[in-house]
Amino acid sequence: MKTKERKSFTATRNACKVCAPLGAGIVFKGIEKSVPMLHGSQGCATYIRRYIISHFKEPMDIASSSFSESAAIFGGRDNLRLALDTVIEQYGPLLIGVATTCLSETIGDDVPRILREYAKERAPRKLPHLVHVSTPSYKGTHMDGFHNAVKAVVAGLAGGYKQSRCINVFPGFISPADIRYLKEILSDFKLPFTLLPDYSETLDAPAWDGYRNMAGGGTRINDIMSMGEAYASVEFGASLQNSETAAGLLQKRFGIERYTVGTPIGITETDRLFKLLETISGVRTPAKYALERGRLIDSYFDAHKYVFGKRAVVYGDADFVTAMASFLAETGIIPVLCASGGEDGRMAACLHGATAQLKENILVKEGVDFMDIAREARALSPDIIIGNSKGYPLARELNVPLVRAGFPIHDRMGSQRILHTGYRGTQNLFDIITNSLIKKSQDESPVGYMYM
Repeated sequence: MKTKERKSFTATRNACKVCAPLGAGIVFKGIEKSVPMLHGSQGCATYIRRYIISHFKEPMDIASSSFSESAAIFGGRDNLRLALDTVIEQYGPLLIGVATTCLSETIGDDVPRILREYAKERAPRKLPHLVHVSTPSYKGTHMDGFHNAVKAVVAGLAGGYKQSRCINVFPGFISPADIRYLKEILSDFKLPFTLLPDYSETLDAPAWDGYRNMAGGGTRINDIMSMGEAYASVEFGASLQNSETAAGLLQKRFGIERYTVGTPIGITETDRLFKLLETISGVRTPAKYALERGRLIDSYFDAHKYVFGKRAVVYGDADFVTAMASFLAETGIIPVLCASGGEDGRMAACLHGATAQLKENILVKEGVDFMDIAREARALSPDIIIGNSKGYPLARELNVPLVRAGFPIHDRMGSQRILHTGYRGTQNLFDIITNSLIKKSQDESPVGYMYM
C-alpha cells in the first residue's frame, strides 16, 4: 500500500474537509431542544448554516457571539454572555453547545471560566446545560469537531449510579436514514439504547403545520445523563480505536466496556456489528437481516461481470473512506486512490487492515486537497469516483460517474435520505454504483443497448 502526504508548505486549494465547528454543530443539533452556538464572528455561523442547510435541506439555527473588532482585541466575554441571554430568552433550550472558532481560540478566551461565572451570576435562575467544546479550524476537520463535541457532552452531563442493560451507541457522522435504520436494528435485538447524537428527526423533519423555533427529536438529556450506567458502549469508526473518545471517557470514569467497530458499510463490517450485537444482547440476528445479507451476496454474483476490476477513487473523512474501500474490495472493485483531508495519520493503517488483499494496489493520501486528488486521479484512470459533491468537477473532467456519498452533497436532492450502512444500505450503494458503471458503458456504446 503506497502512501503519499502533502508537503506542509503547500497551499490548500479546495479542501477535502470542512471546518471543526461544523461537526460540533451537527452533534448539538442531534440533542433534544439544543441550540448550537459559535463563539466567534458572525461569518463562521453563516458559512456553517449554509453548508448544513444545503446538504440536509432543513432549517439550521446557529447562534453566534458575533465578535466585533473590539471583541477581537479585548476578548469576547461580554458578547458571549449577551448571546447566551438572547438564546435562552428566545428559544428556552435545554442545552446550549458553545463551540469556539479560530478567532476566539487565537485570542485565548477562557470560555469554561466565562460559562461558570455566567451560571453563578444567574443563580438561582434555572439555566440550560452549558457545554463547551474547543474547535479551532486550524487544527483538525469537521470530524474532529464532531467527536470532540460528543465527548464534551458526555463529559459534562453523564453520570452513573447503577448498571443497567442499556447500551450507549456513538454512530459517528452518518445520515439521518442511517440513524433510523440503526435504531431499527437495535430495537430488533431487544436492546435498550442511548444513541448520541440522534439528528434523524431534527435534520430530516416532516413538514410542519406551523412555526416551531426548534425541531422535535434528538437524544434526550435525561438519557445522556444516564450514560454512565450503561452495560456497554459501541462506537463506529475504525480510526477511533484507542483514541480519546466519549466511549473511552465512559470506560475510564465508570468502567463501561468499550467496543469499536468500523462504520458498517459492506458485508464484512456489517457482519462484525451484528456479531457484536448478538454477543451483547444474547439474541440471534433476526431472520430479516439474514435475508437482507443473502440478497446482497446474490447481487454481488449478479453484477460481478459489470464491476470486477473497475477502478475507483474514494475520498472523504477517514472512517468513511476506510469503510467504503473495504466494501468495494468485496465486490471486485479496486479503490486505487483513497484520499482524505484529515491528517491524523491513522487512515493508512485502517485501510491496510480493511483491504489487506489489495494493499499493493491502493494509493493512500492524507492531508490533501482536491487539487492533489485530481493530480493523482488523472494518472490512475479511474472508472468511477465516490465521495461528496466537491468531486464533481473532477468527475466531469475525466468523464466518469460520480456516486455522491458522505458530506457535503450540495447538488442533489435527498442527501439526508441516502442509506449507506448495514446490509440494506450496502445494497442501496451497490445498486447505485453498478448502475452508474452500466450507464457509462451504455452511453458510450455505438448501439445504446437496452438489454444486458
